[in-house]
Amino acid sequence: MKHLISLLLCVFTFQTKAQTFKNPDSLFNPTPYGFSHASSVKTPGELVYISGQSGGLGKEHILSPDFREQVQTALKNLTTILNSYQLKPENVMKITVLIVDHSSEKLKIWEEEIGRTWKTKPFPASTLIPVPRLALDNMQIEVDAVAFKVN
Repeated sequence: MKHLISLLLCVFTFQTKAQTFKNPDSLFNPTPYGFSHASSVKTPGELVYISGQSGGLGKEHILSPDFREQVQTALKNLTTILNSYQLKPENVMKITVLIVDHSSEKLKIWEEEIGRTWKTKPFPASTLIPVPRLALDNMQIEVDAVAFKVN
């Protein structure tokens, strides 16, 4: 009985205030597409789950034909969301990178640009997945992340 009461208390606590979802005003509204830019769950710290950020610039989601520009924009979009939680790239624990028509040249660009974004090392855990296509025409990269904030 004691375990059941503890479980119910945990479930009730989780459902009341533990979750937050964020869509910074400077980014496009993702709601019509069925996702939030980020979500978090309170623990003794806070885990922040960030949806895949593309190289689309601003609310209009303008995609440059240049891969490097898309990488820079995707990392800027990721940083915008981190900032909304008062976090830095160094708080990211895990990222997943999807690259259309991946090549060694694109990997070199990714490595250079992530090195400019992450001011201190080590880098987060990472998975890079080459893909033939992403959600939108001309989208060349998408980066999602999980960050941690100590309370």
